[in-house]
This record gives sequence, C-alpha cells and structure tokens, in this order.
Amino acid sequence: MTANSTLPINSQLSTAPADGQPLRIAIQGYPGAFHEIAAREYFQPDRLAIVPNDSFEDLVRQVTLGEDADAGLMAIENSLAGSIMENYRLLNTGRVQITGEIFLRIRQNLLCLPGQTIDDLREVRSHPVAIAQCLEFFRQYPHIRLVEAVDTAGSARDIQERQLSGVGAIASSLAAELYGLEVLAPGIETNKQNYTRFWAIHRQSTSSPQKSAEKVSLCFSVEHEVGSLQKVLSVFSAYQLNLTKIQSAPIIGRKWE
Repeated sequence: MTANSTLPINSQLSTAPADGQPLRIAIQGYPGAFHEIAAREYFQPDRLAIVPNDSFEDLVRQVTLGEDADAGLMAIENSLAGSIMENYRLLNTGRVQITGEIFLRIRQNLLCLPGQTIDDLREVRSHPVAIAQCLEFFRQYPHIRLVEAVDTAGSARDIQERQLSGVGAIASSLAAELYGLEVLAPGIETNKQNYTRFWAIHRQSTSSPQKSAEKVSLCFSVEHEVGSLQKVLSVFSAYQLNLTKIQSAPIIGRKWE
C-alpha cells in the first residue's frame, strides 16, 4: 500500500490516551479492511487499537461520544467511484471535526482458503465497490458468481470462520494475513490508479481554533440565483487561497439549492 499523509494529527487530538494506553481509532468495517490499513499508516503510534464499526454513522457516533474511541478515520472519496455523499452529511451534522487526511492506494486481491485454485471457486464475495473495480479480471472466469457483501474484510473473515471451500473474497493483503487465507491473485483491480481519500476526525473541540493549517474544509449554502456561488469563491481569490475541491449537495426540502 502507498499512502500520502498531508496533515499530522498527533498534536491535534483533544483527548490523547493516558500513558501506556493504546490510541483508539474508530473505523468502518472489520479488522483487515482498507480503513485499518489507512489508520495504521496515518496515526502510526507504537500502540494502536482499532475500533470496528458496522456503518459510517456508527463510526461518527463513536468519535462524538469519545467513550470508546479517541479519533476516527473515514473514507470520503475514491478516485474511481467518486465522493461518498452520505459521509459529507454525517460530518456536517455530527459534532466532529476534520484534522487531517491520507490517500491510500487500493490494491484488491482474490483470497480463498489455502490449497484451492481459481477453477475451484464457484463464488466470490465482497463490497459492491470492490467488485465493480475488478470486473475485467472476472470476465476471464465466467463460472464464478460475484456476490455483494457488506465489507471486504468481512467477506474474508466469513470464509475463514465458516471454512467456506469454493468461495473467494476480494479484500486486502492484510485481511489475508489476519484470517489465514491464501492470496490466489494479487492486484486484480482493473484500474491501477485506484486511490481512496480518508479523513481523520475527532470530537469537536471547545478550545480556541487553530491559528494555522495546511488545508481547510468549509460548508456553506447559497441561494439559487445568478452569481451566488461566484460571490463566495471570490473571497478565496481575495485571500490567495487555492481551491482543491468543490462538492455540491442538495438541501433537502429546498429545490435546486
């Protein structure tokens, strides 16, 4: 995996763990998910405790409460699949703040129980986005049925726990290591320029805001009228701020705003 971390978070955590305690990071997915790989690349403490969550909503709730997680890492955009709009909504409505980001190269692998060949597989399971990223590979094997699942690593774990012969999973190499599976085919994604951007988040701080930052994320709404967006963007230009991304979303209940 290759990763590019742009903003250090260690000095930004408002709830640092006590001496000798692991840093607890909430992620979406099971152990071995790409979220875990990104979290370990980004936070890099000697002791890190991954806190799995079934959904992004649960992840944000964990970070907001602060009882079982010191911080969180959540996917916000994939270079092939685009933005995860629901996560923008969760961040906008939750009591959390963005403190950094990391870009992770996503390498999809075909995993199965040891000793099997690809001809032995009749079914492969994974998250629908992972399946979509590997369709070209599976066109060579029309006998394999592709089945959507909740999580990449969860699919791998299920194979190990239930000893599912003839069933494969699309997941990370870390998932293969954790669940004792064989990497039958590495790097099966169609497009090798497959990156996911993750945001590091932690509970909203009541202390004074930072006086400097390499990157800032803002959320605002504009009226549906000529020049409304241009007026906002002109402020960025006036202060010599380079815009790296703009993401629009509808305001529920208000047409075209």
